[in-house]
Amino acid sequence: MTRLLTLCATLALSLLPAAAKPNFLFLLADDQRPDTIAALGSPVAQTPVLDALVRRGTTFSKAYCMGANQGAVCVPSRAMLLSGRPLPEADETLKDKTWPELFADHGYRTFITGKWHNGAPSLRRAFNSGRSIFLGGMTDPDTAKVVDFLPDGKLSPPHKVSQHCVAQFASEAADFLKSSDASSPWLCYVAFNAPHDPRKAPPEWHAKFQPSSIPVPDNFLPEHPFDNGELKIRDELLAPHPRTPADVQRHLADYHAAIAFMDHQIGRILDAIPENQRDSTFIVFTADSGLAIGSHGLFGKQNLYEHSMRVPLIIAGPGITANRTTPALIYLYDLFPTLASLASLPSLNQSRGLNLSPVLLENKNAARQHITTSYRHLQRAVTDGRWKCIDYPLISRTQLFDLSSDPSEIHDLSTNPTHATTLTSLRSLLPDISSPAPRKKSR
Repeated sequence: MTRLLTLCATLALSLLPAAAKPNFLFLLADDQRPDTIAALGSPVAQTPVLDALVRRGTTFSKAYCMGANQGAVCVPSRAMLLSGRPLPEADETLKDKTWPELFADHGYRTFITGKWHNGAPSLRRAFNSGRSIFLGGMTDPDTAKVVDFLPDGKLSPPHKVSQHCVAQFASEAADFLKSSDASSPWLCYVAFNAPHDPRKAPPEWHAKFQPSSIPVPDNFLPEHPFDNGELKIRDELLAPHPRTPADVQRHLADYHAAIAFMDHQIGRILDAIPENQRDSTFIVFTADSGLAIGSHGLFGKQNLYEHSMRVPLIIAGPGITANRTTPALIYLYDLFPTLASLASLPSLNQSRGLNLSPVLLENKNAARQHITTSYRHLQRAVTDGRWKCIDYPLISRTQLFDLSSDPSEIHDLSTNPTHATTLTSLRSLLPDISSPAPRKKSR
């Protein structure tokens, strides 16, 4: 009966005139761990806006970036997210059609503000308007150079932001939303460059988080127990070796300040949605990757632990169950067919993603049986939701964790004979990463 009702609702949406199509607000954070939202269990986070969104919608507790073939994880992550293709197939310059293009093809006004790390040509194809777009990986948020769409579809020369770029991105999104009306549906894509380092927020936000009051992660280590192949990349040099609790606390305080400031700006954007369009708007919040910041003795995201590959994902909107968390195993690139389905648009054959509409609209939990992740030719992992195996083929090292009792991946069970069968089964599912990928700088 539930499936029949969902099919009827989808059919009804597909027959609606353009003005009655749902709107979409897509909010993307940069390097935000999934455990940094107060409503999802963080004792430190100050995220009242995201907390309210959690209560309004469905949260995916097992959403993953599939990994990366270079140190700048956000480049392939965003390519996968936007194209619906998995890591081995994703083109980082987005030569494939993106879901914002699909929306524009079907009458949506598409607008972007914020970070775009996949090249100017794909930006111009993906959206038909935008302002204050940062074409790069990282920058000082007070002096960032951004571009705008010109009336002819070209991009303006770069110009300096007039305020902290996170606030400027929010202002641009709010202005777009305030100018929208019910005559045509819209897609507003806001890609923050927070909480990516330099993790700089206005001083009053840093004052809210004193380093001495920030607990170190329960999986804190002064050093990673072995060389995972990427211990000298830029991200890992942001703090001295060995790591100290004080260094980690200082970085985490700045990290939470950046998230809290971004949360406040998200509130400004949500307030700008016209009252008569709020009930017909889907809101998506997620991030391109997580980050270590002291966990396992690491600081970056060039690893396959949960804190780096798992991301927050919250979806709210018409027909979506409120205040629900699902353990469905999913990839970020599943959002391509999912958003297309919610908009009653045809997905594309290029997409390898899984349509999550049954999870969102029918309260189902089943998605994938397992998730694989990889980082260059150095690391690969697989999880079935409970058990997780991380393999380091160049050094013949393997880890096994029971995520149900050890979500922080502290106790390696790979040498415990009791779990030999589980380890063998998981190892058979590990992805092939035998071909080294070109190495690029992390940003």
